Amino acid sequence: MPIYFRSTPVNEPFAFDSIGNHWRQGMVCRPKGYPLYHYLQTERGRGRIEVKNQTYILNEGEGILIAPFISHSYLGETEEWFTSFATFTGTAESTIPHILKNRSIIFTDREQGNRISPIISDVVQQYAAPPLNARSLSIDCYSLLMHFVDGIYTSDLKNDPLYERYILPSIKEIETNYHSKLTVQELSQKVYVTPQYLSRLFGRFLGCSAYEYLTSFRISKARELLITHPRMEIQNVAHRTGFEDASHFIAMFKKKTGTTPKEFRVLYRLRE
Repeated sequence: MPIYFRSTPVNEPFAFDSIGNHWRQGMVCRPKGYPLYHYLQTERGRGRIEVKNQTYILNEGEGILIAPFISHSYLGETEEWFTSFATFTGTAESTIPHILKNRSIIFTDREQGNRISPIISDVVQQYAAPPLNARSLSIDCYSLLMHFVDGIYTSDLKNDPLYERYILPSIKEIETNYHSKLTVQELSQKVYVTPQYLSRLFGRFLGCSAYEYLTSFRISKARELLITHPRMEIQNVAHRTGFEDASHFIAMFKKKTGTTPKEFRVLYRLRE
């Protein structure tokens, strides 16, 4: 019954926070929901999901994706209920609602499940045989998320020349220089395209503009600093993550996370 949890900081657009398969599923009750998008799929047996005053029966191959902080519970309806699952995070985590058209519950049928299972199985095998390729895992995570998008079938990003030529170098530049006064204009100049075209490519592959990705990455790094350096001044956190001033940082942080940096620290301590 393999299960793996992310143990390193998030540096990729999309990442698995946890993933597993062949899991003998027990009863779960989460009145306040789960803090991330999470997916559950039946491998063998049958389970019952209660979410938002609705009941879903997950037969073999069927699954359900539930948005963060949605009250839910699940319980096996057969003597044994085996599942596979994945939870999603990443520096572009805030774009997932947009990608999924703000749907809080997505049910997947057996046909969709047959396409999802090999992705989960392959990722579990990667975790079982480190070292891990974080970028490859990020692409796998994105590919899995795309299976929840109605009518969209994506190409393999690993072999897409536009992704390789423009998106990957831009992501690398953001990872390296997010703490500086990096702008989308500068990013586009480095890959020799216009800012508008670069943002269209980000939207095509990552579901967000180049500016939204840059901001989300900075917020992700700010969350790490707020947790790992609990006494660091908010102004210093803002400066070290590329924001010009504390007020702009606080406004963007609240817009992306729903809390101020100070409130985030309090919430994190409560969860711990």
